[in-house]
Amino acid sequence: MEDITALVTEFVERYAALYAYNLVMAIIILVVGLWLVKRIAAVLENAFKRKLDVTVASFLARILHVALIVFVLIAALDRLGVQTTSLIAIFGAAGLAVGLALKDSLGNFAAGVMLLVFRPFRVGDYVEAGGTAGTVQEIRIFATLMNTPDNKVITVPNGAVMSSNITNYSTMPTRRVDMVFGVSYEADLRQVKEVIHAVLGKDERVLKEPAPTVAVSELADSSVNLIVRPWVKTPDYWGVYWDTMEAMKIRFDEEGISIPFPQMDIHFDKPEK
Repeated sequence: MEDITALVTEFVERYAALYAYNLVMAIIILVVGLWLVKRIAAVLENAFKRKLDVTVASFLARILHVALIVFVLIAALDRLGVQTTSLIAIFGAAGLAVGLALKDSLGNFAAGVMLLVFRPFRVGDYVEAGGTAGTVQEIRIFATLMNTPDNKVITVPNGAVMSSNITNYSTMPTRRVDMVFGVSYEADLRQVKEVIHAVLGKDERVLKEPAPTVAVSELADSSVNLIVRPWVKTPDYWGVYWDTMEAMKIRFDEEGISIPFPQMDIHFDKPEK
């Protein structure tokens, strides 16, 4: 009986010592690991911020931070003798389930990362994307906020933005203003062109180079249509467009150049008696 007691005591002491040793090592792994994870996450976030947008850098740093913490916890549990294979399988299955449930959100996130990395537009640009148009107010991870000309804020999912054509009206420093003016067939085209050039020449916002284009584009049913295409700085686009439309009408009236209404000539044949 004494021998059995001695064996049990020796067994307990040996494994108690081993368990205590493993417990101490697990605590060391946990404490040191978490300290290292914090430092590594900070270094990675600073590195990301030098290459990526601040929002993307912070988000990726948080993901890596969580992933490293999970790795440290698994290492500590493994040191205690816990079977981590099944634990990893559970984490994997849970991650797959979450990924399938949030596939649309993950798609928007991936599109947001691409927007912030490739920069097809920036905050303050006027763009047409995702089925809407407006001034970019904020580029978030999952959605882009646009402010429309009538002062509405529209939240557009980044997936919709990246899956459609993006037209950025603010990237280039200059834009061409496209206008069409119709005059009557009786009008002197040389005089009409002189008047148009004179109106454009008085507007200091119209650029000298490239020179404005004024040309006959169509002999329509009721009018002779001329295309008028001056170049302006991008911020002046709408101002020049609206002011030129008004100035042309006033000047045409002063010069006696008529802008015809749609009309149709009808011919009646007399029936023979």
